[in-house]
Amino acid sequence: MSWWFGIKLWKRVFLGLILGVGFGLLVTQTMGAEAGGKLLDEIKIVGDIFIGAIRLVIVPLIFFTLVAGVLALGDPKKLGTIGVKTLVLYLLTTFFANMIGLVMGAIFRPGVGVALGGAAPKTISADVGGFWERLAGMATKDPFAGLMAGDPMTLGIAAALIVTAIWVAGRADDGGLKRPIVATIFIALFALGVAMSSMDILFLIFVSLVIGVAFLFIPGEDGPAMRFFTYASDKVLGVTHFIMELAPFGVFALIAWVAGTRGVETFTAVFWLVIAVYLGCLIHMAVTYGGMIRFLLGLPVINFFRGILDAQMVAYSTSSSSATLPVTISNVTDNLGVKKSVAGSVLPLGATINMDGTSLYLGIVALFTAQAFGYTLEPQHYLLIALTAALVSIGTAGIPSASLFLLATVLQVFNVSPEHTALVVGFIFPFDRLLDMMRTVVNVTGDATVAVTVAKWEGELDEERYRSNAVE
Repeated sequence: MSWWFGIKLWKRVFLGLILGVGFGLLVTQTMGAEAGGKLLDEIKIVGDIFIGAIRLVIVPLIFFTLVAGVLALGDPKKLGTIGVKTLVLYLLTTFFANMIGLVMGAIFRPGVGVALGGAAPKTISADVGGFWERLAGMATKDPFAGLMAGDPMTLGIAAALIVTAIWVAGRADDGGLKRPIVATIFIALFALGVAMSSMDILFLIFVSLVIGVAFLFIPGEDGPAMRFFTYASDKVLGVTHFIMELAPFGVFALIAWVAGTRGVETFTAVFWLVIAVYLGCLIHMAVTYGGMIRFLLGLPVINFFRGILDAQMVAYSTSSSSATLPVTISNVTDNLGVKKSVAGSVLPLGATINMDGTSLYLGIVALFTAQAFGYTLEPQHYLLIALTAALVSIGTAGIPSASLFLLATVLQVFNVSPEHTALVVGFIFPFDRLLDMMRTVVNVTGDATVAVTVAKWEGELDEERYRSNAVE
């Protein structure tokens, strides 16, 4: 099996993706939709296990890397500078993404000639909160609610192990940490991941930042804390690398299920919508992100996209920015040379609030709706759609198809009736996963772009490592 692991990971993942598409279509064609669907549902379990393994490390990864990143900065003022630059960049790229979406919708006119009368109305969910609702809710949020939703015993064990590890780490020799700490932290990470699995990610980011800043203001405590959190974040990234070896098999299973259950014929009625979304996403990545890397930073673009291929592949197969976060952090730090102090603070925030693909998609679907039902749009409507889509996409839950249920807010800009909105959602929902996969790739690529940009501006980018990331 050494030959298999000798192949670059992104090539193995890409092979799994291609084989998955072929296998899924073949199973459906030879066994029929019902029997083939059952087989693909069983195969999909492999993909679900892969996603579950990634999700297991998301919480400890965010917690430890974010606290370690704050401690590495050493100055709370620098954290504020990075935060402002990060937010401004995320907002600007999101707005540009929606403008590209509107242009694609106007050029391809995907809604012209589409009959939505036969679509089954889909109830609009009100459970997907945006960034602003979640931010406001933090003021009254019980910080222990998410923790205690898990197993209290697991939480207690995790807390005891982490406290013990911090105490021992603070007294270890400078030459390194003792061997027992490795096992202690390793067990604690997974216990913490299970115990905190239901905690809101945005709230976790807030708590991690507070803890990191608090250590900076406690005299003499930032040293031991820095050693522990840096070591712990390194170990979580090590676990992430191990999990990523499962990616080719997980991607194969997930893509086979999507291809087999959705089928090629699904595209016939929505061909131009799919073309508009995919082409818009590619243009945004090439022009907006590529332009930032080349002209704003003066760095080679090909090295950037080569460095995040693994994350893009996982994003495409899982349709989840949150599930891809561990891989994104690994790619950005290992391949692109972004220091962990920046990656640990910029990327978790990006996985929560940066949804460029969602913003672009909402712009296209807004025009799709107007064209399908014959709504007349004035120039001010386009600007309002761009602003509304950019705002509601911020903080969209990092789960598959969550953005579909934000359509109601955007469509209200030109007074689309609730009945028409429900028909649009019902029409798009069956194949939205295919569109969501590409949107997630854009979101993850945007996170990496902003991380590299902020790192370059802050002098936290290892350009030698970035430039050595040649195409293979």
